[in-house]
Amino acid sequence: MTRLGQRRFLAVGLLVVLLIAGVGSYYASSHPDGLEYVAGKTGFADTASDDPVDTDSPFADYSTRGVDDERLSGGIAGVVGVLITLGLGSGLFLLLRRRGGSAGARDDEGAAASSSAPADPSARRG
Repeated sequence: MTRLGQRRFLAVGLLVVLLIAGVGSYYASSHPDGLEYVAGKTGFADTASDDPVDTDSPFADYSTRGVDDERLSGGIAGVVGVLITLGLGSGLFLLLRRRGGSAGARDDEGAAASSSAPADPSARRG
């Protein structure tokens, strides 16, 4: 795949993901998530604090603070979540790629040194 084709593929992929996050989040289930469901079934949901740790978050409870439209609020939260995840994943990938590159170069040098040794074991005796 050419470099331009690769960039086009990644751009279309990003657009599809953002579209799914922005539009698809409106159609997500209104039922509680797994932890809330189990808490309700086992009877400890009432012990939860009404003031959770994430109340200062602008995207608490899968919505965007300050946006009154429920559809838009969930869509913005979904898009921002995708962008944050993409940014963190890309940063981690680049960091590990740089570290792996220097170790890989050392491995290549070692392989080159060992390949210059004679292949015939009898030639080593001497």
